[in-house]
Formats: sequence, structure tokens, C-alpha cells
Amino acid sequence: MTATSGVADTAPRTYAHEIHAHDLTVRVSRDRLAVDGLTLSLGVGTHGLLGPNGAGKTTLIRTLATVLRPTGGDLELFGHSVRDSGRHRELRRRIGYLPQEFGYYKRFTVREFVGYLAWLKEMPDRDIPGAVQRAVERVGLAERADDRMKSLSGGMVRRVGIAQAIVNDPAVLLLDEPTVGLDPAQRLQFRSLLKELGRESCVVVSTHLVEDVAAACTDVVLFDRGRLLFQGTPDDLAAAGTSDQPGDSPLERGYSALLSDSAQGKGSW
Repeated sequence: MTATSGVADTAPRTYAHEIHAHDLTVRVSRDRLAVDGLTLSLGVGTHGLLGPNGAGKTTLIRTLATVLRPTGGDLELFGHSVRDSGRHRELRRRIGYLPQEFGYYKRFTVREFVGYLAWLKEMPDRDIPGAVQRAVERVGLAERADDRMKSLSGGMVRRVGIAQAIVNDPAVLLLDEPTVGLDPAQRLQFRSLLKELGRESCVVVSTHLVEDVAAACTDVVLFDRGRLLFQGTPDDLAAAGTSDQPGDSPLERGYSALLSDSAQGKGSW
């Protein structure tokens, strides 16, 4: 795929990780921190963000996407603090983001919608048609590219969401529950795409599906009640479990064991 780039993209790389958080906190209400003292570094690869409902995963993804501002600590993207609001447009050009729910214009065709999002990301006009075509092909929607969004199934709309997230060849790709609505065959194709994208980009995938992490991710970040419980490979996560833990696979048992330890106040991995 031919990547679009600007001066910021072609400048010498001077940062150790695409994402670096230090003692990051994000408050979502007067008495609740959704992200609580997080220190985490993520580089090129596919990183699975796991955790139960209410763990703070969506808040973290939104903060990484510069949608939410940190309450405390610091967050750096590409070596630049997100507290420098003057850089937000520059940073967002290098980010792809798929929220859990995204709005779209029902009368737009798939091609028009993905092209519109590419324009919002300030891609050069001459690069947009080719980038849109490649994106819809990668999510298996080339034959539906000129169909209106209102005619698509829920799973197809989700794939359009993935297409708009990758259209600008992002250096950081943030996906919040991307497989919701996808059938088993589509999930298999998506896992292959995740592996491919993670070879050159920093991909963060928030999901409840442990099997997706096992199949597609280079490492796992386990998050609960706003705090980091574990970061390591899928094999490391599997090794944290025992046969008496609930779960249908070693990975699920490791996940259950770490959450149980956290609930009992035994600390993080």
C-alpha cells in the first residue's frame, strides 16, 4: 500500500514508542477515575486491550485518540505530549480510530463515506481515491463500494468503520470492539488484517473476545478499574492461569486468574 505522508511523517524518528503514558489519569465524573495512574508504552505491533465491562478501556482508547484530555500525568504520541493542543491536528493525521459506535450519512455510498473521512483527516486530494479503493478492498467491500450506507447490514457497516480507520495508513490504529457484528468468517479475515497492520503500525484493539487476542495480537494489556493488571504475550497470559480457574482455554483461565487476584487485592502481574 502506498502511504500518504507529510513533513511530520518523514522526519527522523526520535521517540522510543508510538504511545507512552506515564502516571496517566482520566476522570469521567467528580468521583470516578476511569484511568488511574497508568504507565504504559506501546510500539509497533498488535496490542490486545482486555478487561471486563467498566474497566476503562473505552475511556483509554478515546484518550489515545485525543478525544478526551488527560486529567493528570502525561501521554505522549510520537514523542509529543497530547497536552500541547497545538499539535492535535498533526497527531490526528497519523491516527486511525474506530469507536464502538460511529455515525455516518445513510445516503452516502461506501466510497463517498470513506472518502469523506479521508478528507477530514486532511489527506491530499490526489491520494484519496486510491486510498479509499485500497481500504474497502482490505475489508472485503470492493463489490459494495458504490452501494449506499443505508443498504448495508450491521456487519458491513462495521467493516466500513474499519475501512475509514485505516484509509490514511495510520501509524497508530485504535479499534474499540471492532468485531462486534462480524460473522465468524469475517472475524477470521479481520484477524489476518490485524496481523498485517501490526507489522508496520502500532495497533491497539479493545475487545472482550480472548480468542481474537490469541489469534491476532503480539501482546496483551489487561486493564481493570482503570489500572494496568498485566502486560505480556498471549503465552504469558495463559501461563498465569491454573486448571481450576473458569475458562474454556488457557488464555481465558489466565485472564480469569488475574482478574480474581485483582479483586482479592493481590496486586498486578
